Amino acid sequence: MAGPPKFAYGGQAVIEGVLIRGRANFSLAVRRRDGSITAHQESLNPLYTGGLRRWPLLRGMVALVETLTLGVKALHRSAQLAMSDGPSDQDAEMPAGALALTLAVSLGLGVVVFFLVPLLVARALDPLVPSALVSNLIEGAVRLAMLLGYVWGIGHLRDIRRVFAYHGAEHMVVHAQEAGLPLTVANARNFPTPHPRCGTAFLLAVVLVSIVVFALLGRPDIQWRILSRILLLPVIAGISYEMIRFSGAHQRGLLGWALAYPGLLLQRLTTRQPDDGQVEVAICAMQAAMAADAGQQYQPAFPARLDAAGSQSAAGPGGKAD
Repeated sequence: MAGPPKFAYGGQAVIEGVLIRGRANFSLAVRRRDGSITAHQESLNPLYTGGLRRWPLLRGMVALVETLTLGVKALHRSAQLAMSDGPSDQDAEMPAGALALTLAVSLGLGVVVFFLVPLLVARALDPLVPSALVSNLIEGAVRLAMLLGYVWGIGHLRDIRRVFAYHGAEHMVVHAQEAGLPLTVANARNFPTPHPRCGTAFLLAVVLVSIVVFALLGRPDIQWRILSRILLLPVIAGISYEMIRFSGAHQRGLLGWALAYPGLLLQRLTTRQPDDGQVEVAICAMQAAMAADAGQQYQPAFPARLDAAGSQSAAGPGGKAD
């Protein structure tokens, strides 16, 4: 059996599919409406694989921008592919202007909702709170509550539950790949849905690190407090990324486990047990990314299957219909 791989593959769940980020390429595997799987391979922007990615702290912000950019592109493409009837259908690339606008709006809303709103709530309570430390802790508690409430709330939406199942499938396949096992549904089933190197864990780390960082700033005038929440976001993202990176590389150590544990708990809300068809999609995404890194084209090997009613299902051999 091959030893554990040196490169840490990771990914995201999208609409009826999974994105996997490889060494120099990324892949997107999507289950189409007719039950077939389509795999797309594409080279990564050199910005995401160049020298900036090797600088501690700075690489955290690079990874954040990359994750947002690839995520938006993959969501757009997966929505098109999931609703198409077969590989002959053409999907359009998201225009660069629309991508930039979507990223700007998404990042702006995230900063306003999860950073400025908690600050304003804590600011409103300042007359009742004489301690600057307590005020900052209240702000952090509000931010954490908003994140947990948001994740819990969207988890009740049917479409999001399916995305969360693909999220679980992605993690199970990454576990199997890291263990050096053949990528089969049976092998993936031996692993849990949470994973230490997860975007959900990264978001939680950002919230927890921000509590510590902002607590050190005291309670300056409101304009400086607002400015600090914006300008220090790259620093907080950098620290959080290094924490997640360390915990992922030291899963068996006590410190690595302690750093990863809160994120693993949160993933109980953001991952679900997938069906076999969803695991197959995650396997195709992983195999496509690995093939692209080896300079090879990839064709999904899992066939669509007819269900009892004679229509095509999303399950492969041994799987169950969606």
